[in-house]
Amino acid sequence: MTSKCKTLLITGGSSGIGQATARLFVDKGWQVFELSRSGKSENGIVHVDCDVTHQDQVSHAVASVLEQTNQIDVLISNAGFGISGSVEFTNSEDLHRQFDVNLFGSIYVVQAVLPVMRSQNFGRIIFVSSVAAIFPIPFQAFYSASKAAISSLSFALANEVKGFNISVCAFLPGDVATGFTSARNKSEVGANVYEHLKTAVAAMEKDEKNGLTSASMANKLYQIACKKCVRPYYVGGGKYRLLCFLNNVLPDSVVQFLLRKLYS
Repeated sequence: MTSKCKTLLITGGSSGIGQATARLFVDKGWQVFELSRSGKSENGIVHVDCDVTHQDQVSHAVASVLEQTNQIDVLISNAGFGISGSVEFTNSEDLHRQFDVNLFGSIYVVQAVLPVMRSQNFGRIIFVSSVAAIFPIPFQAFYSASKAAISSLSFALANEVKGFNISVCAFLPGDVATGFTSARNKSEVGANVYEHLKTAVAAMEKDEKNGLTSASMANKLYQIACKKCVRPYYVGGGKYRLLCFLNNVLPDSVVQFLLRKLYS
């Protein structure tokens, strides 16, 4: 990608990493369109109402964007939320909502944007995944699984669209201090059976509250957007890059043991 990249479409840009990213791109001179349920247009960011779990809303939102610009240089698929609780006792509604937002919402947006990028014969898609895709967290299994699915989607899509001069990658943030923590849908059903459930979630949330800043993650996303070529994935935060390296060299049983120690 070059300095001529001037149009960003980002989902989930009303708060946290998404909002910081939208503001940074505007500051860098980009035209920014933000898709979410609760955002608002401000300081150069054009908000478009959209619930990414509804494919028809996504199609209409992208069409609205294209009425205002003739191209989409970069898509950052960032919309997402988290649930916590045991696998055994998570109810079907929460489970489906987790995947509807994190996975299917990303798919719907990509399906709406790809025809545009194919037509213009360029573009970049950045999926916001998570380090939890590499280190599945106990009592956050479905969030971890949804992000692992996002990473797999990114890897596969990259090869599908390479012939259209479209590049694809995943960005895996570690713990970040945002409103994501307080917005998590927490279930303590089964805590009498799984004695580590509450302490595991508390440890995870403590790490998040003391985590990286949204601004630092936005800077990383901007760097990725402007790179000439991209790697399959990028990890946000030096500590987390080290952990991912260790994951590649340590036996799986050791990694499992360490995760168990961290969240028990």
